[in-house]
Amino acid sequence: MIAPDLETGIERLRELVEASSVVLPFTGAGISTECGIPDFRSPGGIWTKMRPIEFGDFIASQEMRDESWRRRFAMEEQFGGARPGRGHLALASLYRAGKAPALVTQNIDNLHQVSGFAAEHVVELHGNTTYATCLGCARRYELSWVKERYATSGGRAPDCPGCSGYIKTATVSFGQAMPEVEMRRAQELTESCDLFLAIGSSLVVWPAAGFPLIAKRNGARLVIITRDPTEFDDIADLVVHHDIGAVLAPFIAH
Repeated sequence: MIAPDLETGIERLRELVEASSVVLPFTGAGISTECGIPDFRSPGGIWTKMRPIEFGDFIASQEMRDESWRRRFAMEEQFGGARPGRGHLALASLYRAGKAPALVTQNIDNLHQVSGFAAEHVVELHGNTTYATCLGCARRYELSWVKERYATSGGRAPDCPGCSGYIKTATVSFGQAMPEVEMRRAQELTESCDLFLAIGSSLVVWPAAGFPLIAKRNGARLVIITRDPTEFDDIADLVVHHDIGAVLAPFIAH
C-alpha cells in the first residue's frame, strides 16, 4: 500500500507499530539530510561532486591517504555540528519504549547513538566516521589525534605509532570487505523482527538491500519511508513517500 497522503501514512504506520512486538529500524542517508548531512547518490549528493576513494587506492597510495583525510576534515567543518533530527529522535523513542531493541544503519554519522541508542544496539553496516582505526592492529584513534598529526606534518596522513599500519576512518570504503559480525547480527535481527522499517535508504546497495526481502520472507511486515520510490515498493505493506522527519515526528515521546 502506497499512502495517498501524509496523514494516512502516519495513521497506518502507528497501527503497524502498535500491533508489532519487535520493530527493527533500518536507516539510510535520507534520515540525516534534515540534519544538514547530504546523501551520496541524489543530484547534488557527495558522490556527484567527487569520486569516492576506493579501498585499494587508499592502501596503495600515500597521496590517496592524504587526500582521504583532507576530505574528512573538510567534511567536519561543514557537518561536524550536526544534531539528531526528528527521525532519529522518533526511533530513539521506540527504543526507549522497548519496541525496537536495536537498529541497523547504513549511516556513518553516529547520530543514532547521540539520539539515545546505546552504541551496542546500533549495528553499523558501513562503519563510523567519528573515529579512526589502524588497519594493521585495529587500535582506535580519535580524530583529534589524527588531525593534529596531519596538520603538523603538512597534510600527510599519519601511520600507527605501534605497528606502522595505515590509519583510516572506521568506515567501510568501496572495495573493502563488509564487516562480518555486523552483517551476521543484522541478519539475525531481521529474521527475529515482526515489523521492518526501511527509512531513508535507496535500497540499492547490496548486500544490505537484501534485508527487507529477508524480513518479508520471515513473515514480518515491511514499511518503506523514503522521499523517492524504491525497487521494493511493490512488496511493502506500507510505503510513505514524504519527508521522513514529518512522517516520524508524531512518534517522538515528550
